[in-house]
Amino acid sequence: MSTPSVVTFGEIMLRLSTPGFSRFLQTDTFDVNYGGGEANVAASLAQFGLNAHYVTRLPKHEIGEAALQTLRRYGVNTSYILRGGDRLGIYFLESGASQRPSKVIYDRSGAAIAEIKPGMVDWQNVFAGKQWFHVTGITPALSASAAEVTIEAVKAAKAAGLTVSCDLNYRKKLWTTEEAGRVMGMVMQHVDVAIANEEDCHMVFGIHAEGSNVDAGVIDAAKYREVAYKMMQMFPNLKKVAITLRESLSASDNNWSAVLYDGTNFLQSRRYAIRIVDRVGGGDSFGAGLIYGLATGRSDSDALEFAVAASCLKHTIPGDINVCTVSEVDALIKEGGSGRVQR
Repeated sequence: MSTPSVVTFGEIMLRLSTPGFSRFLQTDTFDVNYGGGEANVAASLAQFGLNAHYVTRLPKHEIGEAALQTLRRYGVNTSYILRGGDRLGIYFLESGASQRPSKVIYDRSGAAIAEIKPGMVDWQNVFAGKQWFHVTGITPALSASAAEVTIEAVKAAKAAGLTVSCDLNYRKKLWTTEEAGRVMGMVMQHVDVAIANEEDCHMVFGIHAEGSNVDAGVIDAAKYREVAYKMMQMFPNLKKVAITLRESLSASDNNWSAVLYDGTNFLQSRRYAIRIVDRVGGGDSFGAGLIYGLATGRSDSDALEFAVAASCLKHTIPGDINVCTVSEVDALIKEGGSGRVQR
């Protein structure tokens, strides 16, 4: 089979993080990285050997160019990226530890991607010869026009015959649950594979897993069958619903697993106990792993295990992007993750 080609669309940001585990009030330097939901997915898919294309809008200045070069360094095709606007969005990250949670502060108002308008992207050209399109709920939350372009994109992707995936990725700092439900309801009408975490379906569509307490780290995986079932009832076009399950024991230690439902079969993955180095991008790495598995013809069960294992590895890697290979992910699945030195 030929190598699948995947397109993602969204915002890449400048990430400024405090060194180590220092707090904002302690530091006078920041570590610089670039990343963002769909950009992280594209970079991860490129690491896995797929043809990964990323669509966004970046300012023409040197910071925009640095973001572009980061994508290229990881093998992402940037030929469809628009240039224009005045600024790149920024987010500041303070990494938590033990009982102290991580903190994120956004400075993204007026970013180039938020000013994108319908008709700016030639989606027919972008989707020609491609097999998969991925977007998240972050992009339409950036502005009314970004929401319009997201809906324009998923409609064009379906018209071109692509499989469309969407990670709900609710961000309360960007919009209300009511706004998210209205806009994402329109987006989801054109989606084949829905991805969410244990809270997204509740926050966006009011679908709650009975008996689970996310804040307390108490999650019953079996209860998410009903959540996935209700999602498919709400959006009959859906073919699969994947939900990641994070049991937060502390900021440093999480249990990580996921479920996948296709309307008939309900699959639960292995659960990994993770000591976290950097959890930002954890959900994106899961989405990339699932897309890779499904797009390359792995069974639903194998695709789910690959996605969870890939995301497990991402939690051990600094930065937004999951810098690991297919063989490393498969090795984790096979060997169970003892962490022994490879010589």
